[in-house]
Amino acid sequence: MIRQWKRDQGVFGKETCADCASLIQTLCKHGRPHLAEELLLELKCEGFLPDNRTLSAMMLCYADSGLLPQAQAIWEEMLYSSFVPSVQVISDLIDIYAKSGLFDEVIKILDQLSSLRTFDFLPQVYSLAISCFGKGGQLELMEDTLKKMVSKGIWVDSATGNAFVVYYSLHGSLAEMEAAYDRLKRSRLLIEREGIRAMSFAYIKERKFYGLSEFLRDVGLGRKNLGNLIWNLLLLSYSANFKMKTLQREFLKMLEAGFHPDLTTFNIRALAFSRMSLLWDLHLGLEHMKHDKVAPDLVTYGCIVDAYLDRRLVRNLEFALSKMHVDNSPVLSTDPFVFEVFGKGDFHSSSEAFMEFKRQRKWTYRELIKIYLRKQHRSKHIFWNY
Repeated sequence: MIRQWKRDQGVFGKETCADCASLIQTLCKHGRPHLAEELLLELKCEGFLPDNRTLSAMMLCYADSGLLPQAQAIWEEMLYSSFVPSVQVISDLIDIYAKSGLFDEVIKILDQLSSLRTFDFLPQVYSLAISCFGKGGQLELMEDTLKKMVSKGIWVDSATGNAFVVYYSLHGSLAEMEAAYDRLKRSRLLIEREGIRAMSFAYIKERKFYGLSEFLRDVGLGRKNLGNLIWNLLLLSYSANFKMKTLQREFLKMLEAGFHPDLTTFNIRALAFSRMSLLWDLHLGLEHMKHDKVAPDLVTYGCIVDAYLDRRLVRNLEFALSKMHVDNSPVLSTDPFVFEVFGKGDFHSSSEAFMEFKRQRKWTYRELIKIYLRKQHRSKHIFWNY
């Protein structure tokens, strides 16, 4: 093996350091860590010293294969030598430990890096550890790590502060999430898109729509760097409880503030109109979409089909769809958070099932509507036969 590697790499007798990291990584991917270990031993017997990349690859290979004592031995060898593990290597090692639930090992890495020497990338490692604990739902460990980070004079940046909000939204209570958000504000850091979405999902999951609207107003409705995200979520908070007058009022305020409705904006309103059987408002919304050159998607078509069927106006459906491009291929571009509130309509769900069942077929809205209407007609006949 070593001879083959020498020929491939063009290594001759004068070299004392060897880089065979890529070969070790390949062996590890194929589930052969012991073969990689033999290679490393053979290198040393041949008088070669494994370089930083080779040791790092071997350490990750051991860790990924569950051979933790061997991985820890190489880690300590690197720490007490001239080799400095890269941030990427440390990140990979932390990820491996986190997948196995070995959070104590992650703490050990932090403590060792903090005590042995001053690493320029120590702040990045602390941020990696916080993300590791947060993803694993280890909120107490995340808090302890933050305290250590602050005690060492390391500045908590926006990414780390927002990560706390995200992980408390995912794994904590609403009160804990709101406390994390208040702490972010006290640090004079802005909550970013991922944090806003995470907190909004937490409010939606608990059906706390008033709390959602208050949070969004606190974030600020004028943040144009977030696109329509804040306004769409605000409109969703009102449409969830079918507060139609407030929904319309806030939509007009959105326009006055200089924001342009996107597909998700229109579909939030269309879903509310459809569920309330407000056909005239639904058609006005479609005209507005056409004027703003916003193309409808499967959700939009679903709003129309479901609304007309609920009102038993199947014969009027063709007229309602006459100004739409029913021969276009179906697309789904609505932001998924809308479905957390409204779910998926009957036509939407059925159409996805049809398309999933026959993937090779080139579908159009017209075909999906025909099949859906046929299915509805058949089911009603079966019902009456019973």
